[in-house]
Amino acid sequence: MATSSAGGAGGTYSYRNGATHSHSHKSSPHTPKPLSLNSTSKNHAKSRSLAPSSTTTQRRNSTTPKDHHPPVPGRVRVAVRLRPRNAEESLADADFADCVELQPELKRLKLRKNNWDSDTYAFDEVLTEFASQKRVYEVVARPVVESVLDGYNGTIMAYGQTGTGKTYTLGRLGEEDTAARGIMVRAMEDILADVSLENDSVSVSYLQLYMESIQDLLDPANDNITIVEDPKTGDVSLPGASLVEIRDQQSFVELLRLGEAHRFAANTKLNTESSRSHAILMVHVRRSMKGRDAGHSSENGNHPHMIKSLKPSVVRKGKLVVVDLAGSERIDKSGSEGHTLEEAKSINLSLSALGKCINALAENSAHVPFRDSKLTRLLRDSFGGTARTSLVITIGPSPKHRGETASTIMFGQRAMKVENMVKLKEEFDYKSLARRLDVELDKLIMEHERQQKAFEDEIERMATEAQHQLSEVERNYIDLLEKEKSKYQKDYMDSIRKLEDQLVMNQRKDEDSHIKSRAEVSAEELADLKRMLQKETLLRKAAEGEVNNLKIQVSELKTSEASAKSEILKVHKMLEEDVHQKEKLEREIAILQSQLLQLSLESDQTRHQFERAGLEKDTSSVNSLTSQVKHQQQASGNGEKPSIAKLFEQVGLQKILSLLEAEDADVRIHAVKVVANLAAEEANQAKIVEAGGLTSLLRLLQSSQDETIHRVAAGAIANLAMNESNQELIMSQGGISLLSITAATAEDPQTLRMVAGAIANLCGNDKLQTKLRGEGGIKALLGMVRCRHPDVHAQVARGIANFAKCESRASSLGTKSARSFLIEDGALAWIVQNANNEASSIRRHIELALCHLAQHEANAKDMINGGALWELVRISRDCSREDIKTLAHRTLASSPTFQAEMRRMRICY
Repeated sequence: MATSSAGGAGGTYSYRNGATHSHSHKSSPHTPKPLSLNSTSKNHAKSRSLAPSSTTTQRRNSTTPKDHHPPVPGRVRVAVRLRPRNAEESLADADFADCVELQPELKRLKLRKNNWDSDTYAFDEVLTEFASQKRVYEVVARPVVESVLDGYNGTIMAYGQTGTGKTYTLGRLGEEDTAARGIMVRAMEDILADVSLENDSVSVSYLQLYMESIQDLLDPANDNITIVEDPKTGDVSLPGASLVEIRDQQSFVELLRLGEAHRFAANTKLNTESSRSHAILMVHVRRSMKGRDAGHSSENGNHPHMIKSLKPSVVRKGKLVVVDLAGSERIDKSGSEGHTLEEAKSINLSLSALGKCINALAENSAHVPFRDSKLTRLLRDSFGGTARTSLVITIGPSPKHRGETASTIMFGQRAMKVENMVKLKEEFDYKSLARRLDVELDKLIMEHERQQKAFEDEIERMATEAQHQLSEVERNYIDLLEKEKSKYQKDYMDSIRKLEDQLVMNQRKDEDSHIKSRAEVSAEELADLKRMLQKETLLRKAAEGEVNNLKIQVSELKTSEASAKSEILKVHKMLEEDVHQKEKLEREIAILQSQLLQLSLESDQTRHQFERAGLEKDTSSVNSLTSQVKHQQQASGNGEKPSIAKLFEQVGLQKILSLLEAEDADVRIHAVKVVANLAAEEANQAKIVEAGGLTSLLRLLQSSQDETIHRVAAGAIANLAMNESNQELIMSQGGISLLSITAATAEDPQTLRMVAGAIANLCGNDKLQTKLRGEGGIKALLGMVRCRHPDVHAQVARGIANFAKCESRASSLGTKSARSFLIEDGALAWIVQNANNEASSIRRHIELALCHLAQHEANAKDMINGGALWELVRISRDCSREDIKTLAHRTLASSPTFQAEMRRMRICY
């Protein structure tokens, strides 16, 4: 993947295929040189000193938000690398010394002007032609990579003449020789070694800036990526670029190989594989800090206040940008021609813009022209921004290219004066906290549902248990009563038997001697026995009454429970009936309101009729004329053929038209209504025009201030405007201007509907397009949309559809090449807004207008910018009318501009 090569003529254009080439110096333009242990340690310590601060470990364990880390100054570090002579230079310049002399121990180089004079320049690092790729990475890139891992933005960029080893330094894959790996591969190795793939993420985008167009090297079809700038912070992003997550080194190398295969390259005299685009590798490193552990521990606990202990973890987002600039070249040396020459011009322009920005930053200029080029917009954070930047400038030893070498050295000298304010990119990970809180919320919801179900089950169990206990008590009480009853009965019978036995015994003992006394005693005993028997009977009845009372109470409880349930059902039913009744009443109220409005209108008309009853003789004659016209219309409705000639014989058209200029306003109103009724029939229109009726109507429209006259006159003109010859006559007499003035002053929706209808009829005449637009017809139509009435909008939509149809015919005949007058007058926004209107009469005309506008290729770009393309796609898919749907489909399929835009937006069609 080396770029330094000489020889070859012409400028053959090709894609870079990523294969390894076997040129004498291209495979290893920098011969590795072993370094001593002290040298390595020294350089590694120096590179670590370039980290944002000495408290790196502290920062990695901190959970402080980014606002607590103020930015620190950090100058752009510049290293210079010398390419060894290639085979051609060794032969051609064998008798000449190198144009530069390196002093790496002093970090200086000398640029020879001639054999006895030279200029000395100091850099942060001076790398000889023997410096290894590892050495270059350690001193140039490692400090930036470590800063990115600590949460800072970093940039590594290579700048130099074509063929001096920029791509070798940055993008060498090193598949055949691992020691030849470039900065991109080594940087990803260090990043993957330091991050934790469980908690951290690494993703890359690989782009090229070719001819001021940003293209995705991982998705060649994505060839026009836009730059988006945050208006608050000024940060630059490329939301359209592919972003691939990296999990291992091998997948990253495969992505680099894929990107290099799509990068533009060409064969020039200075380099057989000269990069024709600037390659930009963006590595996004997102690291979660240790502060999140507290949140994880609280998730696993069962503390009732666990949510209060959840804190958002801190995330550091570092971005590494590796920029392989295309080499600057002189056309006379590179031999570029044709398309290669245009590529060279674009490269030199973007590098010149970069040089201007660095000059302005080095001189602390008030204005830095970042917006002159997409390259400078992409590198805005790298120079003068918040990123830590390392620049490696590559030069060649050949004295033939001393001018290019001097220009490269001066570029590096100016870049060393640029001061960046390095800022830590740290923020709270609220998304992770939100996910944890969602998990906790789900757990709490599940626990609540579980407890709710357990509570409901417990209530149901207790109710069932109480029912069982109540049943058991009832059974026990009944059994107890039966037992007591049996016991009392048994005792009663036993007492009876004992008394009987005792009585028998007493009778036997005292039968002979004490008959009288025994009788008395027996009588007393019998009375006692009866009293006892009555007492027992009363007790039995009381017990039975108690049992009956309990049964009654149980039945009452059951009855009350059933009654309560029925009451609840009745309440539910009553609520539903109330809802239905409310809806019915609302509908009836709406009907009554509409009827009230109609009655109000009818009462106004009746009042006006009563007021007109006292008019003079002229008014009576006009009423007579009106009644005659209505009689003729009724005869027509009943199947009788009305005769306008008979009506004219009886009254006379001239007399009717003369009444249009009467002094009495009511007379004029009645007269214009008569003319409007006559103009509604096509057979009468020619006679009205011949008799001067059209001129009278236009004059009345101009002179009268009455809204009713305006409405009826505009309706009559709309009827007359359905005839093509009448349309030209209306336009020649200034009719469109008068209609436009009426539209601007009218407020009544019906007046606006009549005016819009008249202009809509005129819009359908191909010959009057330019004149109608010049006299304000289109603007008048658009002005009437201020009225929200759907009938007015329907007439406006019909006029726009008629106008667009005429323009479509003109473009198909080749008589019109410019874009539509409708678009120039601002009608497109209203058309797109109402393309999916609920009213079918409006939507149908708007859909037709969109289809006719889209048939003219000159309108395509404006329609895309105005959002009309989406509506056309919707019409071609969902339109209810098959003819409009077919027209939209055919229009989209035949337009190259629409097809290209749909491919760019990935609209499946």
